[in-house]
Amino acid sequence: MHEETADNSVLPAPGSAIARRRRNWREVKDRVAKYGIGFGGISVILAIVLIFFYLLYVVLPLFSGASIETDTQYQSNQTQSRYLSMNEYNDVALSVNADGTAHFFKANSGETMLNVELPLDSDAISSVAAGSAVTGVYGYGLNDGSAFVFKRDYKITYPTGTQRVIVPSIEYPLGEKRIEVDPQGQALDMLSVQSHDNITSFAAVTADKRVVLKKIRKEENFIDPTQFTLKEASAQIDLNGSAAITHLRLDIDQRELYLVDDKGFIYFYDVQDAATPRLVQKVKAVPTGVSVTSFEFLTGGISVLVGRSDGQVDQWFPVRDQDNNYYLHNVRSFNEQSDAIVAIIPEEARKGFLTLDRSGNLGIYHTTAHRTLLVEPYLSTADASLALSPRANGLISINADGQIKKLHIDNEHPDISWHALWEKVWYESRQQPEHIWQSSSASNDFEPKFSLTPLTFGTIKAAFYAMLVAIPLAIMGAIYTAYFMSPKMRSIVKPSIEIMEALPTVILGFLAGLWLAPLVEDNLPGVFTILITLPLMVILTAWAWTKLPRKFRESIPDGWEAAILIPTVIVVGIISMSLSATLELWLFDGNMPQFLNDVGIDFDQRNSLVVGLVMGFAVIPTIFSITEDAIFGVPKHLTVGSLALGATPWQTMTRVVLLTASPGIFSAVMIGLGRAVGETMIVLMATGNTPIMDFNIFEGFRALSANIAVEMPESEVGSSHYRVLFLAALVLFLATFVLNTAAEVVRQRLRRKYSTL
Repeated sequence: MHEETADNSVLPAPGSAIARRRRNWREVKDRVAKYGIGFGGISVILAIVLIFFYLLYVVLPLFSGASIETDTQYQSNQTQSRYLSMNEYNDVALSVNADGTAHFFKANSGETMLNVELPLDSDAISSVAAGSAVTGVYGYGLNDGSAFVFKRDYKITYPTGTQRVIVPSIEYPLGEKRIEVDPQGQALDMLSVQSHDNITSFAAVTADKRVVLKKIRKEENFIDPTQFTLKEASAQIDLNGSAAITHLRLDIDQRELYLVDDKGFIYFYDVQDAATPRLVQKVKAVPTGVSVTSFEFLTGGISVLVGRSDGQVDQWFPVRDQDNNYYLHNVRSFNEQSDAIVAIIPEEARKGFLTLDRSGNLGIYHTTAHRTLLVEPYLSTADASLALSPRANGLISINADGQIKKLHIDNEHPDISWHALWEKVWYESRQQPEHIWQSSSASNDFEPKFSLTPLTFGTIKAAFYAMLVAIPLAIMGAIYTAYFMSPKMRSIVKPSIEIMEALPTVILGFLAGLWLAPLVEDNLPGVFTILITLPLMVILTAWAWTKLPRKFRESIPDGWEAAILIPTVIVVGIISMSLSATLELWLFDGNMPQFLNDVGIDFDQRNSLVVGLVMGFAVIPTIFSITEDAIFGVPKHLTVGSLALGATPWQTMTRVVLLTASPGIFSAVMIGLGRAVGETMIVLMATGNTPIMDFNIFEGFRALSANIAVEMPESEVGSSHYRVLFLAALVLFLATFVLNTAAEVVRQRLRRKYSTL
């Protein structure tokens, strides 16, 4: 038997073969849909989990410590080494000896490559000095008050195309001549030397405990560079015999001189004019009972590292006071070692350093990150010379018995720590601890500034102003559209707003940066007039509507009343912008941005106001669409029942509809917030991308997403900068995950709470 349907079509009998085939086919489609949807959902979850673990995989090496491994160890005949250095490939080393020889050898075997006997009498040598490791300059102080300076150099060739050949050599910046440092001819018991950019400076402590200075400027002949003249300036520093000098150091720029005495005082001198050195400050660097056992410049010549007899290392650098005068400040300390620090070896390209204490323990530290990466036993005795390779991945030492030990150091990311990423850091040449993001510089002396705090602040700031614009407009518009608007008008308004979401954000950012930002700057009073007067005029228009004749009001179909606000909005906008120039002239002397700057409110053309307006415009469709669907989906029997019990439409909306739709409204807000937090192109193009922490609506910012987009293409793969950008992506990922999870938890609770209505 067959059954007839309403349209007179014939259905197969329930037990017929055709019906069975249809049921089977339907079951097949159900299974395909079931497993297909399940596979898609699991795939999405798996993709998210894989993204999380990949980000974690890239980020985790940032927080690993340092490790050391012995490459080789052997015996040599170098027993008089005073200073060591090693090239960047860790295969050639130089030993500057107390007998006036410079010995180049292969670092892995000790085989001699070049032995240079400097034009000196070994019996006349009274001191040995090394300049900055970056310049490779060394000097000898002599018994007659003179000094001799030389410089190492490596020439690299590839004769076979692949095989690297390194040829070491010695150069003489001032020629093979001695420089008179002490006019009185006293032996130079202690010497510091620097030679850089054709300027060479000497500072020395003489046998009779005087401090003498000599600065020499080398002027080369343009025609014959081998011909040059020397201009000299000298001076003497009188310490009134108050204490014995134990350490002295000149900075690489030869502008500052530091002296340390046996009582623990640091004397900070300005020696830019070598003829008239000026004492800037005398400061007690260590407490009573503790002495200074080592003293070195950190890379860049701004900070000094003070090693103490109690195993602590302090970082000091000059800071300007309120009167713009420099004073030394102890910025941070490292106290992981307990025995006296006998050697400090700064890294050449980073703000890290190594220490050796009297017990032979080796420590690896980083100043900016305030991080201790390793403290391990290294030598059985501290009587040794050490050198760190330029890439800070190799260490070589020679002890007094001539035993050479070479290490490989794995320390890729010492400049990253929780402190450096999220807390205030006192950077060199800054007046106080700050949050700073500054990832690149043209100088190796650059101190990395990888604080994610200003970027996170910028992300929150962008989202805040965007949501400040989007939430009221989107939710109020959705309420009216879903509950009060006529169906025909709703069929026009809702798709129009939803199609706004299809606008590419790069176009919105382009318009914001090149059109809206100048427009807002030129018409700032008009913009604020619109923001103030438009709500008032809407309320006034609504009040005026109630005063119109009933016959006229009833002639407008229900749900179309909002259309009368369109002329109001247009008129308010036109009048406000037309009066902008007049208001600016009357109230702000013709220039409101300048007026704001004068009263202490910084104004940038591309600012948070522009971002809030444009990004709010981009977020509105998301919040509006979800909210409108949630309100429109409230069961009709609830609203009809409320109205039947005597509630007004407004009471029904506020006490029934909104409560029932609250889970969906909350989800809409959280999804919109997630969209605002992750937005890239608008904040990239509509702000100045300045990583500052200021909630001023007239200033820009830099967001995490925009920072990733700007800097990822130019970051070195595997570098600290590269991994920190991935860390920023991980922070965004976790923020979005937390927001969405919290939104779902709250939504489910609201749904259970109001599901009984």
